[in-house]
Amino acid sequence: MYPGVNIKMNMTNTDKLSIKEKVAYGLGDTGCNFVWQTVMLFLAYFYTDIYGLSPAHMGTMFLIVRFIDAVTDPVMGSIVDRTQSKHGRYRPYLLWMAVPFGAACMFAFFTPNFGEVGKIVYAYASYIFLTLMYTAINVPYCAMANAMTNDSAERTSLQSYRFALSTAGGLVVAMVALPLVEIIGQGDEQKGYLGAMAIMGIGAIALFFFSFSNTKERYVPQEEKQSVFKDLKLLAKNSQWRVLFVVNVVLLTGVVLKGASTMYYVKIVMGRADLATTFMVCGMLANIVGAILSAPLLGKYDKPTVYKILIVISGILSAMIYLVEPSNIVAVFSLVILLGIVQMATTPILWSMMSDVVDYEKTRSNRSLSGMVFSTNLFAIKLGIAIGGAGVGWILAWAGYQGGAEVQTDEAVNAINLLFTVLPGVFFASLAVFMLFYKLDNKKLGEIKQELVKQQEKEQPATFVPEIKEQEALA
Repeated sequence: MYPGVNIKMNMTNTDKLSIKEKVAYGLGDTGCNFVWQTVMLFLAYFYTDIYGLSPAHMGTMFLIVRFIDAVTDPVMGSIVDRTQSKHGRYRPYLLWMAVPFGAACMFAFFTPNFGEVGKIVYAYASYIFLTLMYTAINVPYCAMANAMTNDSAERTSLQSYRFALSTAGGLVVAMVALPLVEIIGQGDEQKGYLGAMAIMGIGAIALFFFSFSNTKERYVPQEEKQSVFKDLKLLAKNSQWRVLFVVNVVLLTGVVLKGASTMYYVKIVMGRADLATTFMVCGMLANIVGAILSAPLLGKYDKPTVYKILIVISGILSAMIYLVEPSNIVAVFSLVILLGIVQMATTPILWSMMSDVVDYEKTRSNRSLSGMVFSTNLFAIKLGIAIGGAGVGWILAWAGYQGGAEVQTDEAVNAINLLFTVLPGVFFASLAVFMLFYKLDNKKLGEIKQELVKQQEKEQPATFVPEIKEQEALA
């Protein structure tokens, strides 16, 4: 037993989580989004128009840093799966890493007077530090959901709370970030961004502390320790993990193409920089509605089927925005709001499916690789973010975009329009094809749950690792 940790593995006891605990868990992601949504919405624009990087430099940096994540993410997952503390396996990282994560946001939005080469070096260093801190706190945070409850439907509900509150964090960012920049900067945008992001970081720290104090781990299996390489090898043989890994890469590429081009779209394509905050707030409110409705409206249906239907609708809605005249404010806002509701309704479903993959891996190998499953999928997410961010930078550079210029070429305006509408729509709709290979439907999940009960009843010693057999009966 781990010291001080309440470890239970009675798989027939599917504890229901209180609303308070679900809210506390979700507020952890609110804090995360104070930082990460700021990065998603403003960092590309900050680098090109405030910091002074060329679009090509910015895009290349976003991609190169992901090679570091290829190592650090699975290593962090392995560290988390082996953690023993009086606070549990996953929760302590919310306490230990909150302050470094909050500080990293401020460092990323600081503009030093180091000269051209020095500024490029600082941009790389601060962005690398931010992504490392994101990994260090988000891998255990995401994996903690599996330790809180072993019920698939309850996990979907937990993720619904999480993403509603996560999006609320994004809403706060959309509402107050730019006004804070103006108030703090008083005309100096470099100073304004630094001060605004320092406030966001402090808010993130407070919310992670609250989440730590009001959540509990209930299901933490004790298992034989083995190398990171062996864990990765096990996971690589899991066909359902491979599907979700690809889905996350493709999904986040599309999400970032749209998110990183939002400021450019409102300011240049619509020609309404004054609507930037309102535009983002409406999108965030729509996301909150989608996350709230996901579990109660869709929770009883087959998750893979619902996901495929909704993600295709998301792709169509995104592409339709291109056909609307940008000056038609009502039509643009209406489509953006509808897209936000539909797309965010898919997010709790996707993260619940990741938890299902953890359970499936347990039936395959008798290994509970929760940290590794979520860390590798977080790497997939960040890889998608990198590809999307690099794509935005390279496409803008190819189209002749000039950062800070009052007038852009027609090619640059059209490229921004495509980045916000058609291109992400294609990525969203294509996910339905990859999901054809995902077989953990409700029937299969019932079989997996029964198998886990049988495994527990056998009370196998922790040192026993049975022969791995991929369950080809998925179909």
